[in-house]
Amino acid sequence: MKIICIGRNYADHAKEMNAPLPEAPVFFMKPDTALLLAGSPFYIPDFTSDLHYECELVIKIKKVGKNIQEKFAADYYDEIGLGIDFTARDLQAKCKEKGLPWEIGKSFDNSAPLGKFIPKNSIDWKSLVFTLKKNGELVQTGKTTDMIFHPDQLISYVSKFITLKTGDLIFTGTPAGVGPVAIGDQLEASIGEEKLLDLQIK
Repeated sequence: MKIICIGRNYADHAKEMNAPLPEAPVFFMKPDTALLLAGSPFYIPDFTSDLHYECELVIKIKKVGKNIQEKFAADYYDEIGLGIDFTARDLQAKCKEKGLPWEIGKSFDNSAPLGKFIPKNSIDWKSLVFTLKKNGELVQTGKTTDMIFHPDQLISYVSKFITLKTGDLIFTGTPAGVGPVAIGDQLEASIGEEKLLDLQIK
């Protein structure tokens, strides 16, 4: 199982990070040890003092595929969910300053908490809205209409380089509103009115 994460897939998030808009999907990967299943608390690691949440729509791949044409991409997933791409922003910044890869700030253990999944056919892609609340306060709102690259485009593009397998997860990027977490915080992510992720920070 692979965790493939898309960067800068919302213009407003790219702007808040002072990053240019991508001409093609930008992706990086997290190991399977980054996965934190629903119901488990997240413990802030001691190697960072600036941990940020990034809520993302997640696609679960249902069958093996390589060089998938965009028009067939929808056949490769039946379920969608929500996850958090935790980022040790201080470590990431140091790596960026030196022009180094920054997996150390993105791919650490439990850095990809995952909520429950719902059937893809239970929602309308054209009007899908997901939200993240921190301690009951709305901090992020994502809309599929605001994505630079639609999930089908992402599947097609990534599969040119990496064979997708059953159970692989694609984190499709985060909207604006990312920010820090601290011990005692509670994160709740929902699609519409349905809460899919409830995460306690310890």
